[in-house]
Amino acid sequence: MGNDIESNKQKAIAFYRTADLGDPAKAVETYVGAEYTQHNPLVGDGKQAFIDYFVEMANLCPDKEIEFVRAVAQGDLVALHTHQTWPGDEPTLSRPVSR
Repeated sequence: MGNDIESNKQKAIAFYRTADLGDPAKAVETYVGAEYTQHNPLVGDGKQAFIDYFVEMANLCPDKEIEFVRAVAQGDLVALHTHQTWPGDEPTLSRPVSR
C-alpha cells in the first residue's frame, strides 16, 4: 500500500465498499496482492474464502447498508470503523477487515 496515509485510507474504503456492497471478486482483483490473510475468525483465510463470504452475505441480506464512520491509518496499516444496518436487525458496528 505504501506510506501515503490518505491514499491508503481511500483504498481501504474502496476495497471494503466494493466487497461489501456487491463485488468481492473485483475488490480482490483490484486491491489485493499475491496473498490475502484474513483476521476475522468467522471468515476463512485466503482470497477465495473472502469472496465466498461476501457473496454469501450479499445473497442473505441484499438490503444492508454501510456507513464509513472513520478510517485510522499509521504507515501502511488502516483500520475502518463502520456502522452497518442489517434489515430486521440492530445496526452492527465495526466488523473486522484485513488487508
